[in-house]
Amino acid sequence: MKLKKSTKYWLISVGSVFLTALIGSLATFRAIDGWYQALTKPIFNPPNWIFGPVWTVLYLILIVVLFLILNSNPTKHRQKVLNLFYLQLFFNALWSIVFFGFNLIGSALFTIAILWFLIFLCITNANKFSLNSGWLMIPYLLWVSFASVLNYSIWLLN
Repeated sequence: MKLKKSTKYWLISVGSVFLTALIGSLATFRAIDGWYQALTKPIFNPPNWIFGPVWTVLYLILIVVLFLILNSNPTKHRQKVLNLFYLQLFFNALWSIVFFGFNLIGSALFTIAILWFLIFLCITNANKFSLNSGWLMIPYLLWVSFASVLNYSIWLLN
């Protein structure tokens, strides 16, 4: 029995974002109580328990965004946005690997700058054909902006 197109898109959306979250979590959990705990952090660094709920909400939003993009009319522009979306998911996971897995704060700063730019491109391009999918990514961009400042501050302090 063939799955309906929307069900297939929903499964792709959940799977893609879940895989990104899983990779990021595996890199993060190993370092959070060791290396990361020992770093000097800025005064505005949130407590560790904040990150899990925030990322959970953001990943749920990203699932919806990817579904909206996949479920829109297949055009050349949609493919461009899909490519940007998957690329930003890759850099999302890569940042956790570089920062927490390899403990490379400066390289992670470069990685998160690329991530921020890709999210921005996703938003501006998605808004051209699916206004909701673009606007839904604004909280994600804001959180990555904050994470960028945090990454930069940790780099300066260490």
